[in-house]
Amino acid sequence: MGSGKHCVLELYRASASKLNDEAFIRDALAEAARVSNATLLDIRTHPFVPQGVTGFALLAESHISIHTWPEHGYAAIDVFTCGDTTDPELACAFLAETFEASSKHILTLDRY
Repeated sequence: MGSGKHCVLELYRASASKLNDEAFIRDALAEAARVSNATLLDIRTHPFVPQGVTGFALLAESHISIHTWPEHGYAAIDVFTCGDTTDPELACAFLAETFEASSKHILTLDRY
């Protein structure tokens, strides 16, 4: 049985324009995978009208997902990686910084 780490991240007072930019979110998901040393397999995103984006990065080690509410400056992010070579907390730190969040809350769980 392998081990994993699961981070649930909430961003507050983040950049509304970045939270509503589908291309920016795709790039951020790819970079978050890279900084956490995960293997990116695919990225899917979907923009909503009038605003908001949902995105999912499929990783060999599991996934990164994001759901945004630009009108509230809020994003809900989930980063789950398995194994000993990845660090989802690095992805969370990167995402909080790249979306210019004034505040964040992170919950980290060990998964087995």
